[in-house]
Amino acid sequence: MKGEPFMSLASHLEELKRRHGDIEREIDEAMLHPSVDDLEIVTLKRRKLAIKDEIEKLKGMQHTETAH
Repeated sequence: MKGEPFMSLASHLEELKRRHGDIEREIDEAMLHPSVDDLEIVTLKRRKLAIKDEIEKLKGMQHTETAH
């Protein structure tokens, strides 16, 4: 049973990494189009940063779990 939370955490991390990459591609594409509102790009960048922060937090939790 102890392995289940770790697998769940690992799966969650992979999903966050995928979403982070998706948003990065959205930002790159949006920046290619001058008609895209700067506010939209800022919003995407904030979402990307929030996901990165969550990834780092979960990585810390993962290291804590493996240390025990």
